[in-house]
Amino acid sequence: MICVGQHALSVKDFSDILFNKATVELDKESRDRVNENFEFLKSFSANKIIYGINTGFGPMAQYKVPEENLIQLQYNLIRSHSSGSGNILPSILSRALMIARLNMLMQARSGVHLNLVLLLQELINKNITPCIYEHGGVGASGDLVQLAHLGLTLIGEGEVMYEERVYATAEIFERFNIKPLAITGREGLAIINGTSAMTGIGLVNILLAHKLVKWSVIFSSMMNEVVEAYNDHYSYELNVVKPHAGQNHIAKVMRNILGDSRMIRSRTEHLYELGNIEQEVFEDKVQEYYSLRCVTQILGPVYDTVCQAEKVLIDELNSVNDNPVIDHINQNVYHGGNFHGDYVSLEMDKLKIAITKLSILSERQLNYLLNDKLNQKFPPFVNLGILGFNFGMQGMQFTATSTVAENQTMSFPMYVHSIPNNNDNQDIVSMGSNAALMTRKVIDNSFTVLSIQAMSILQAVDYLDCKEKLSKTTGGVYDELRKIFPTFVDDHPKYKVLQKVKAYLQATDTII
Repeated sequence: MICVGQHALSVKDFSDILFNKATVELDKESRDRVNENFEFLKSFSANKIIYGINTGFGPMAQYKVPEENLIQLQYNLIRSHSSGSGNILPSILSRALMIARLNMLMQARSGVHLNLVLLLQELINKNITPCIYEHGGVGASGDLVQLAHLGLTLIGEGEVMYEERVYATAEIFERFNIKPLAITGREGLAIINGTSAMTGIGLVNILLAHKLVKWSVIFSSMMNEVVEAYNDHYSYELNVVKPHAGQNHIAKVMRNILGDSRMIRSRTEHLYELGNIEQEVFEDKVQEYYSLRCVTQILGPVYDTVCQAEKVLIDELNSVNDNPVIDHINQNVYHGGNFHGDYVSLEMDKLKIAITKLSILSERQLNYLLNDKLNQKFPPFVNLGILGFNFGMQGMQFTATSTVAENQTMSFPMYVHSIPNNNDNQDIVSMGSNAALMTRKVIDNSFTVLSIQAMSILQAVDYLDCKEKLSKTTGGVYDELRKIFPTFVDDHPKYKVLQKVKAYLQATDTII
């Protein structure tokens, strides 16, 4: 059980609700504050002009709305902005959005009726998610279009996803005896005005990005094993003189992974003590290629970027990103722009660039492994069959290369791609949801690339017959992946097993 409103939600809280189906409870004191905030707004707005209470919205805010139309105004807002297009978001992303919106409303600064948060709690616990579309909000008055589709569900209209099937909301509400929200004040604006879509999607991205970093460190370690690299490039002594936290974290993880490997060599033993300096040409490479030797310097900033993005997104998750802010404590209503999604948009762009670099590292390591002229150790494409007759991992490399190319193109930042709209009322916008969704695509692509790399490494291990010399950690990874992807010699289609390996990497929490 996770108690929302009692304290700031952590990444673990968010993950437990999202993936482990932890039950959501609403803190009693926070519920009381929501109610107090609602009652304050009702009395405070009785004889004042307050945006979204008795005015139109956006550039129409100069128009006063008659009292008899105020409730209908909120319904009009939800229905008119339910204008999304593109694919329906996966239910896990819609659920993430709902968690983020519930947590925001429980800050008791939106002037909403308690029934709204109770309904959101019920839908989350029953795993009923609104059908929300990819394309819509520009991330300035928040995720207006995506959140309007949440609002459409809350008032009992539109469609929902339940057990991965689409149903009319009314049908599911009737099945579970759920009462639609009856708007009493500014609930329409409070539902759609904020950053909860980009924040929810962004936090899912961060959880997956952490997994990608861990798998990249594991596969980079296995690469160093199969080429029998030297151990000094991830040593404490080399990395500590460059005091970046991420670099030293990656180096420490690699030392933990490879500490008991019998494939890694000591430079002291193999070159310093036993090396023949009289040789004109050294048979052993004195230094590995950068994709093997510079793992800590490449993945270090990637790791730091993921951690920074996590910090910012958690701050946004626990923020009041509504407008206006209803402050019952100071007895005032403050108008501003807390709905602006720049914090999320910028972090998603940085995360997208970092993960693209991670995929480039994976592709370069893969290329080294498959190119016999570079590694001078393995047959072309780690082909375990007959050269010229069989193809090994040749076909798979094309997929990895083209996927990385897409990542590179998608890495142009959305953060600086503002387009004024809304009759120029929204004259500078964040494009936060676009940034989060593009980052999601880059992350998904990167799991594909790492899966192909992993499959190739397994073939290399079998070519060397060195499984027993791997470290305990990498040997365990080998065993688990071979259950999904058996050794192959003869050619056969691999697209289905690629999807299975990818699903395993996405779903599995690594042991490091």
